Amino acid sequence: MSIAQTHPTPGAAKTIIGEPEVVEDGAVIDAAGIALAADVEHDPAWIALRDAATALQALQAADGSVPDPADRDAARRHVAVITGAIAQLAPRFPHDRAYLAASIRDFERWAGPDDPGGAVSTEGAFGVPDFLDSLVAFQPQRHRIDGIRHLVVFPMYTQNGSRDRHVEALLVEAIWPEEIARLETMYPNRLFVSLRLLDFTAGYDTDSAVLFPETVAMREIPTFTWGAIFQDREAARYRRVVAAASEITKLDLPAEAAEMLDDQALTERAFVMWDLIHDRTHMRGDLPFDPFMIKQRMPFFLYSLEELRCDLTAFRECVALDRRLNAEADLDAVDAELLRLSRLVQYAVIFDRIFRFAITGTRVRNYDGLGGQLLFAWLHRSGVLHWTDTALAFDWREVPDAVVALGDAIDRLYWESIDRPKTAHWLAAYDLVRSVLEPHPASAWARGLPDAVLAGPAKGYTDAVLDDEFPLSMFYEALEKKMRDVIASTRGIRGTTTAPTRGIRGTTTAPPRGIRG
Repeated sequence: MSIAQTHPTPGAAKTIIGEPEVVEDGAVIDAAGIALAADVEHDPAWIALRDAATALQALQAADGSVPDPADRDAARRHVAVITGAIAQLAPRFPHDRAYLAASIRDFERWAGPDDPGGAVSTEGAFGVPDFLDSLVAFQPQRHRIDGIRHLVVFPMYTQNGSRDRHVEALLVEAIWPEEIARLETMYPNRLFVSLRLLDFTAGYDTDSAVLFPETVAMREIPTFTWGAIFQDREAARYRRVVAAASEITKLDLPAEAAEMLDDQALTERAFVMWDLIHDRTHMRGDLPFDPFMIKQRMPFFLYSLEELRCDLTAFRECVALDRRLNAEADLDAVDAELLRLSRLVQYAVIFDRIFRFAITGTRVRNYDGLGGQLLFAWLHRSGVLHWTDTALAFDWREVPDAVVALGDAIDRLYWESIDRPKTAHWLAAYDLVRSVLEPHPASAWARGLPDAVLAGPAKGYTDAVLDDEFPLSMFYEALEKKMRDVIASTRGIRGTTTAPTRGIRGTTTAPPRGIRG
């Protein structure tokens, strides 16, 4: 899903866009914000806020309301603790002063007096919460400064976590080193916010690694001006999963790839680079569809190709950056780090896709899982990935061009489909996937959809897709059984809780020329 979706919604509320609240010396305020929020995760006020939000969740319905009148006195006590803690913590976050003040007002309005008859309304009295005002005031993209922290409190659902819009509270820290700031000048994405989780309530003790404004309970949809990804969680999951998978598959990791498994901060920066380029790709290229309508109902393998297209674009751009910077002399320290990260992103895209994505989650329309299977099979059929004598190996010199070729095939599909009807694009996309992956033997799509479906509405096409249209291969069936507990152990992971990578296989030679370019 794209963070960079600023497509306005008809009738949307006006988003507040302007200068930070303290404008006379923004740099000083940012530096002060970093210092003031140091160690805030151990502040008693934060702990009280987190505990009150957790207690409040137990009283909330799925829509965020507190429906039982008997629970509302307790709910008000929890809200009073939350607002008191926000007020106490606010001086530690001067850059978020307007947001935190608006948050207190939203909580107080939500906890307004009951209606005389004791009924729950949509305004006050713990009806369906509306935190539009505080959401509009929260503008973390204005402070993309390495180490700056935010206190985030909203009623919201969490992607890959809970679909209930309960009050969640987080402490987060920006990841924005100098090399990423320079990268963003080459790949502008002003809405992209990269974060590290410090502490959180139960909604984020899950697989969720994103903070998106559209998850917040609000009365109307504004123009979104930011979106955040927790690169620390992505990096921690990657390190744990790839460490285990490389041992199981007897893969000799190139030295740089092995170094990522021993260095959480390095891996975080590589994931920031990957995600920044991936995210902006959703809106760029020869797109046969409206990029803001990615979530329309369509066969899940279309989502697979779109997410994979964005990952492979990041891969392609990193190959180009790797080759360009590697050919230059006298790189400064920032460009030297970008060169290093450009190579690491290439490893990250491959290993995260084939080791984690492919076997994470259920087999019910798992589009990320399918994307991982597709990349593995493409590399295998291209002759650059080998599973021989129960050991995995890569011809690293040829890998970059093979990966880019898959990206080119998807780009070609998109370009050609600009001139196709929607369902014809779907059929062409299916043909691309099935040219690499074997469909389920019972697949109606593989046998050929009947004329009644082909002549009917698009819904008939979608309904004919099996939940597991492209089952796991024998390789992946065996790998999933051995990796199941490792995958499960990454739920709720954060960067400071990763297991040691002792015993990781890795060569001691320089990375192969194929990755260096």
